[in-house]
Amino acid sequence: MDIEGAVTSTFEEILLPEFAKIKDELKDMEGLPLKFTNKRLDDMNSQLADQSRRIDETNKKIDTLREDLTQRIDAVRIDLTQRSDAVRDDFITGIENVNDRLNRLYEVIVRREEHQGIEQKVLELERDVRELKLKIAV
Repeated sequence: MDIEGAVTSTFEEILLPEFAKIKDELKDMEGLPLKFTNKRLDDMNSQLADQSRRIDETNKKIDTLREDLTQRIDAVRIDLTQRSDAVRDDFITGIENVNDRLNRLYEVIVRREEHQGIEQKVLELERDVRELKLKIAV
């Protein structure tokens, strides 16, 4: 067993420190990937937080633009309504003017017909007067 003891002690002297060294390096390496993974996760979280902040800013800008556009659309709608009312009023006034003119034209036409009727009666009366004058003269 001397040889066996010598071999064992030699292995213990040479290999045990190496094994301990390898064991320590393995412990360090086990934590290393986890460190890198945690670092990457932290970086991704900060990127996500930055993107979330940017999205919030963009949403605020969109809300501001939407409010501005809504105000502009409302102003245009009010303006168009006012213009439409003015055009309608002008149209109604025009129709009333045309109706007045048509009423006056109707009155003139009726008067002409009455005038022609009166003219006809005057002519008949003149003829009757002439006939009476002839009868009286004869």
